[in-house]
Amino acid sequence: MKGIKRTLKDLFIFFFLKPSSAQDWPNLKRYKEENEVLKIPNKDRIVFIGDSITEGWLRERPEFFENKPYVNRGVDGQTTPQILLRFRQDVINLKPSVVVILAGINDIAGNTGFSTIQMIEDNIISMEELAKANNIKVILCSVLPAYHFYWRKGLKPAEKVIELNARLKTYTTQNNLIYVDYFTSMANTSNGLKEELGRDGIHPNVAGYLIMEPLIEEAISKALTQH
Repeated sequence: MKGIKRTLKDLFIFFFLKPSSAQDWPNLKRYKEENEVLKIPNKDRIVFIGDSITEGWLRERPEFFENKPYVNRGVDGQTTPQILLRFRQDVINLKPSVVVILAGINDIAGNTGFSTIQMIEDNIISMEELAKANNIKVILCSVLPAYHFYWRKGLKPAEKVIELNARLKTYTTQNNLIYVDYFTSMANTSNGLKEELGRDGIHPNVAGYLIMEPLIEEAISKALTQH
């Protein structure tokens, strides 16, 4: 009986008293302090927002962000609804000239539950509309190729990635936005990430980011000259 009481007590502490990461589901605290420092407007500021592929860019290639007005706001594992929830504090409130949006692969993996391609596209479009309403130019990026998820066995993401990218490209064409196609340069014959470009089939290594960098810098230059 004593053991049962102890177990019930432990469960009560775990579920009701122990702080839970679910209390900050979109991870609003992640960049709170850094954002405070950046409250002074900078007309040249470029914000990169996304998931681990964006956050990993800073880890793998810190020199790409050095001495440039680039601000990295990637969060490992995030899906588009989480990114959308922190879009105001991590993008709009920083008053950048341009935002680079790269997201969607974790939705396809089901990190925060099932998502249709339409749901993912809708979230990304909502980010674009928020940026546009705040006079921030938008660059939408293709999702990188993925043939499998090492943390979610059995899923076949390749075709969903292709469908999402096709929708994003169509949307950018229809709305006079800039679209960056990482997929074509990084995909193998199975529509997965080329082995030499990533360590796990999802996340780019240095070689992968070196392919991405000139593509995004060309897009940023184009965005900055748009009227």
